[in-house]
Amino acid sequence: MRTQSCQNTSIQLGRRRGEWVDVMGDEGPFPDLTRHIKMSGQIPALPESFAPGIDGVFSDRIGFYSLDSNVPGLSKVILNKLNMKDYGEYRAAMEGKTKGGVFRNYKEMFQKMEETFKFCARCNKLPQHLSQGQTLKRCVKCLNVYYCTKECQKKDWPQHKMFCEKLRLVAVDRLVEWLMFTGDLPFTTEKWSLPAAEVKGWDDWLAMQGDLTPRLDAILSSTNMGALWKNASRPQPEDADLRDSVWRVESEFLSRALSVGMAIRLFGLDPYFKPLTIHLAGAGLNETMGARLTDFDELDRMFPGHKGLEVVMVGPEVVDGPIMRPPLTNFGPKTKTFISAYKGLYHQFYEDMVETEKAAKPDLVVGFHPGFHATQGLGEGWLPSLLLLRDFNIPSFFTMYNEMELNYSLQILSELEMHIKGSGPNPFSSLKPEQVQACPNKPPSYCNSHFLYFQGLWEQEELQQSDNYKTYWKA
Repeated sequence: MRTQSCQNTSIQLGRRRGEWVDVMGDEGPFPDLTRHIKMSGQIPALPESFAPGIDGVFSDRIGFYSLDSNVPGLSKVILNKLNMKDYGEYRAAMEGKTKGGVFRNYKEMFQKMEETFKFCARCNKLPQHLSQGQTLKRCVKCLNVYYCTKECQKKDWPQHKMFCEKLRLVAVDRLVEWLMFTGDLPFTTEKWSLPAAEVKGWDDWLAMQGDLTPRLDAILSSTNMGALWKNASRPQPEDADLRDSVWRVESEFLSRALSVGMAIRLFGLDPYFKPLTIHLAGAGLNETMGARLTDFDELDRMFPGHKGLEVVMVGPEVVDGPIMRPPLTNFGPKTKTFISAYKGLYHQFYEDMVETEKAAKPDLVVGFHPGFHATQGLGEGWLPSLLLLRDFNIPSFFTMYNEMELNYSLQILSELEMHIKGSGPNPFSSLKPEQVQACPNKPPSYCNSHFLYFQGLWEQEELQQSDNYKTYWKA
């Protein structure tokens, strides 16, 4: 019997966060990117029916393209494991037009997920490229990367040893993350015993939670945790490692609500004075796949007794589900966070819904990993929305995967004459490391690891122009 959990995770096989990093040249994220790609000669010419390309407003397009730029043929392997013939079929499944790939049982699901990581980390050979009798062997320490020969493993060790232990955690976390779709995670959190202003990071948050061990142990002993390791193609870790993994996965879930709460505080918004409307611009798979109406309830504990909070998830990659309901046009329920969603670009949502008074004007706009620096296609999709945020003087808060993405984003927003009010490491960053799947021996990234916030137009006399980026944004 095909279960809903199997279907959800089948789509997850195609979600490769952070892959766009590897198509970026040293010269930056603008027209230089296209020139860098053409000159490098490393990205294979894929059939148009399969290759998604690097243009367009869907972040998974650049993700699939980047897979093949690093490991030629890997994106096709992933789609095959999803029982899909090309990227167009994947996109149709994500938009609900066709059913996504499904599996007969959990064992097949976990096996196919593992097979999408099977390529030589040194020479990038896939199983179909090996000589007869040759097989890929997994690193016995991290159980994450593979090698086609002992020679490749030996040559790769100076690089791999810097990330081996971290990749071991990644390999465990990507399996434990499945429990987010079975309902075992997130676990229940406690009421806040401190005002939001006094909770400055994870240490403060954990101090209010008491002993997490009973909640973590309940998940470790759950039926789905047992099914996971019965069917996974790797030995079950020690209980201490599993507790740590469950907490890291939980931290990624909580990071979104806590980052929104931090943005409310940074802009001096008062949810006790009036209801607040928060738009999540660019919401996609990470925020909406398997989303529940309770996903931002941590805000209710952060601001107990508030006048009402609405979170509207807006983006072309929003996944259908319970949150897909119309935004509020009036005040929502007091002390509760109301979640709704809209599929489309943010400036389209603003024109279609806000300006026609079918949705409330935002008090705050938040974007998790907008990625507008990655390619021209994504940048052009974001440009009208960024200008709207600037010209309408809307308080805006964006998060990034790493410092590199933060720096590129700051350059872009400076070129757009945004009044950038501040930026830096996020004290509520996810603690779960993210592997660049097609190029594992690189520093991992973390969801919401950095942030910046801005509002309105910078004073012209104080603006510092950046000629390197003018051409792109004028286009």
